[in-house]
Amino acid sequence: MSASARRRRYAPPSNLLAGRVVLVTGAGAGIGRAAALAYARHGANVALLGRTRGKLEAVFDAIEQGTETRPVIVPADLDKLTEPAAEQLAAALTEEYGRLDGILHNASILGPRVPMAHYPLAQWTEVMNVNAIAPFALTRALLPLMEAAADASIIFTSSGVGRVGRAYWGAYAASKFAIEGMSQTLADELESAGRIRVNALNPGATRTAMRAAAYPAEDPATLPEPAEHMDLYLYLMGPDACGVTGQSFDAATWSGPQ
Repeated sequence: MSASARRRRYAPPSNLLAGRVVLVTGAGAGIGRAAALAYARHGANVALLGRTRGKLEAVFDAIEQGTETRPVIVPADLDKLTEPAAEQLAAALTEEYGRLDGILHNASILGPRVPMAHYPLAQWTEVMNVNAIAPFALTRALLPLMEAAADASIIFTSSGVGRVGRAYWGAYAASKFAIEGMSQTLADELESAGRIRVNALNPGATRTAMRAAAYPAEDPATLPEPAEHMDLYLYLMGPDACGVTGQSFDAATWSGPQ
């Protein structure tokens, strides 16, 4: 599918997220960077969470120069995220914005591509911390702030290997299976209130550093840029997706709102 065809799946209005506040994890590069920029360009005040301050500052500068929104930088190492640190983030967002309308849990690490019999426990723990435990801790801490919104969205980043396991994907696959379960469970718990929708999104093969590390022999020019998926990321984050919850989306096959 061409980039132009992807863009035709959903055409968000320029003010789709006007006045809203969105937290993006892993916002310094790749899909997280593209999403942070897309959300800001559609009116959102974006909290940029990531491990590398220099990358976050570059995204911050791009948002400030290109929009009239108010981004903030949230340096954090999700491998070492503690419960008090998650609660402090919630307090900081409350003080800065007074609301939270969305979370994109984008940050992930790949881990080694080795048989499980040889997988180092320390690296297994690190992958699970970043990819599954940190999203849980952040979501739990931020739910009270999101419950104050008229409608809010949580997007968990999944993967094809989080639905069908594959050899040598180890902790990454296990963490994405956890994400799918977390997304479905939370969506079911929140559905009756109707204010917070929860979905999982598999970006699929995309031109990112993680993809290059996983498939070093692959020609990145054959893959879509992260920006080509942003119509789906905007749709799920915006009010046009109200009532859409508990689903798992694939960016490569999504054909637009039904």
